[in-house]
Amino acid sequence: MTVHLVFDLLAAALGMLATLAVYRWRLGGTADAALERAGAGYALALVAGAALGGYAAGTLNLMLSGVPGFGRSVLGALAGAILAVELYKRARGIRGSTGVVFVAGFATSIAVGRIGCYLSGLGDNTHGLPTTLPWGQDFGDGVARHPVQLYESAAMALFLALALAGFARRAPAFMANGFYLCVGFYAAQRFLWEFLKPYATIAGPLNLFHLIALCLMGYAAVMIARSRHAAA
Repeated sequence: MTVHLVFDLLAAALGMLATLAVYRWRLGGTADAALERAGAGYALALVAGAALGGYAAGTLNLMLSGVPGFGRSVLGALAGAILAVELYKRARGIRGSTGVVFVAGFATSIAVGRIGCYLSGLGDNTHGLPTTLPWGQDFGDGVARHPVQLYESAAMALFLALALAGFARRAPAFMANGFYLCVGFYAAQRFLWEFLKPYATIAGPLNLFHLIALCLMGYAAVMIARSRHAAA
């Protein structure tokens, strides 16, 4: 069993535990009615969208970068899941956010899973560009590179801490927009780290993941604005 697979499984397990723990701690009995009405089709849309988006974005990015094989992308999986769920909700006439229950689990899984990417070295294709900074990491070829995997892990660990504080206070703004804040934060930090990666660019200095991240940031901003308008 590879290091990456071990951390993938660990990330999934801890993400599920975080989701259940936060639900029982702060969301049980208060979860949005929209999620309760969603039904089994919601879960199917979520899983299918994540799988299709993750493999499509990851593989396309490798193709653009001249790397053979299939790839996976958390950013693509998030975008695919959101698109599939929003289409499902529209078809079912479901309004309101249904994602706050997943916030802690998502942040936990990224914070843990990226450590596996880091430990997997060059073969994972998630390493950064060469750097002369003192914390540059040699992944086995004698070149010090940005450990962008750890940058992302630390960023999402920080968000998790902020999210837990929001859950603890049951802050109305966070409870209403926690998922959109999570999406926006994740996309924003990914947008920054992508400038430190050796992926092929397709629009000026921007690579495929830059563009996906921009779309997710726009989605988060629009949904937060709609939530505020509805509450006014």
